[in-house]
Amino acid sequence: MAARSELHRIIRLFRPYRSRLALVAALVGLSSLVGVASPFMVRAVIDDALPHGRTGLLTLLALGMVAVAVLTSVFGVWQTYLSTTVGQHVMHDLRTAVYARLQSMPLAFFTTTRTGEVQSRIANDIGGMQSTVTSTATSLIANVTSVLAAVIAMFALDWRLTLVSLTMLPFFVWISRRVGSERRRITGERQRQMAGMAAIVEESLSVSGILLGRTMGRSPALVDNFARESRELVDLEIRSGMAGRWRQSTITIVMAAMPAVVYWAAGLTSAAGTPLVSIGTLVAFTTLQAGLLRPAVMLLSTGVEVQSSLALFTRIFEYLDLRPDIVEPAKPAVLPPTGVTGAVRFERVGFAYDADRNVLDDIDISVPAGTSLAIVGETGSGKTTLGYLVARLYDVTSGRVTIDGIDVRNLSFADLAATVGVVSQETYLLHASVADNLRFAKPDATDAELHAAARAAQIHDHIADLPDGYDTLVGERGYRFSGGEKQRLAVARAILRNPPIMVLDEATSALDTRTEREVQAAIDALAAGRTTITIAHRLSTIRDADQIVVLDRGRVVERGTHPELLARNGFYAELLARDEVLAVS
Repeated sequence: MAARSELHRIIRLFRPYRSRLALVAALVGLSSLVGVASPFMVRAVIDDALPHGRTGLLTLLALGMVAVAVLTSVFGVWQTYLSTTVGQHVMHDLRTAVYARLQSMPLAFFTTTRTGEVQSRIANDIGGMQSTVTSTATSLIANVTSVLAAVIAMFALDWRLTLVSLTMLPFFVWISRRVGSERRRITGERQRQMAGMAAIVEESLSVSGILLGRTMGRSPALVDNFARESRELVDLEIRSGMAGRWRQSTITIVMAAMPAVVYWAAGLTSAAGTPLVSIGTLVAFTTLQAGLLRPAVMLLSTGVEVQSSLALFTRIFEYLDLRPDIVEPAKPAVLPPTGVTGAVRFERVGFAYDADRNVLDDIDISVPAGTSLAIVGETGSGKTTLGYLVARLYDVTSGRVTIDGIDVRNLSFADLAATVGVVSQETYLLHASVADNLRFAKPDATDAELHAAARAAQIHDHIADLPDGYDTLVGERGYRFSGGEKQRLAVARAILRNPPIMVLDEATSALDTRTEREVQAAIDALAAGRTTITIAHRLSTIRDADQIVVLDRGRVVERGTHPELLARNGFYAELLARDEVLAVS
């Protein structure tokens, strides 16, 4: 039942192109009908034109056979073009659908899924089904039509020989189904192995992976691990290629023997003095029989390939069946025409990644428009999670987060992205030019706007000094730039987008004092005139915040300004003292 359901889903993939497939079917049908004419012309040549010396008829029959070859070739080229076009469009639809579904998945999905696994689904699985998608539909239509046309023509020539030729077909179908089931199982194992290898390549051959492997002296071990995985893949590939070969060779032997049986039967009846069929009919019949056997074998092989490819489709459908936890509202709230002021409110917010433990519990915080909030606490206290709730990278488990009184879950994704900007502690840069990385925030930004944003982020002079200026490639994950430079590029990108609310997951704790001051100056420029929520790792950077909230195990334990919290000599004062000791040391 599962396989039948998947077949129905595969068929639905072709529905948008049914008119083209109908044209392919018409071309295949014409090609098959034209091809069937050749054996009848052969019979006429042997039984009529040659014995009676009818040269005119012989010439017409010869020209007819040439015309059949020309027409079938023309029809074949056109049907190949159309079927390939349809197949490639279906592949495009699949790739796009999977990519779009993954883009809609929440951040939590990617924190628990290996990047190599995701890439393998798109590259290996969809790529592996290319031959099935591009040729299977045409192959099925062509071979079914050829088989039907050949059987009808064979019955027209001699029904007794036709029944003898068809007696083994049920046995062939049974063998093909067994082989297909075996290959489907092996294909699933092979694709999982390829996904594992893709993950190893993605992790170990990135810049970070190479640095880690070499500095830890693990490069030889990584090579051995990859070789071990590759050997397992070799075994699966061999098993896949050899699955059912002996059984299928039996089909080939039997089918090759069937014309010999026909000749033998015809010869016995001729020796008895009562010829079963004429010589021309016998030659025409065996020609048709060969025309039947070839598409019949291909049809059975196609069935095996379809069953094997079901494992690939199953893996793709698993991703297409994923349901995002965070969905866009059916009727998004309309933002006021005057624009967002940027007031943020956490109303009794609770959040849990799973049912066992709350990360945040009963958070109640108000951030007036244009003010700054700093969130501090021990590692694991929920600081980053709380900030990400504003941008709806996660959805609250209880309570709500509002912007200007509107629940963020009621805003469209586009409005929310335009309203809330995030500068995370891990700056991600594309392997593209500096300008392209900045324009990722605003594709239509002018060069003057790029320069202004870079100046505000204290990075313009450095970019201008590069050999290619703003056209300089940043390298994979921005490894051409230092940590502080990457952070300032991220700030420039956020300034260019210019949202009224900024969530700053500050990444200055790993920077030296001078670089920290430069990045902090860029952050201060970004924060000017907008609501800012700073997730503080180094407390010296948030002394001027309008309010500071201290989290401990997901709860607010203190709140106030820097002087107020110091005067209480509580949790915040203890964190600050520890931070200052670390800074000195």
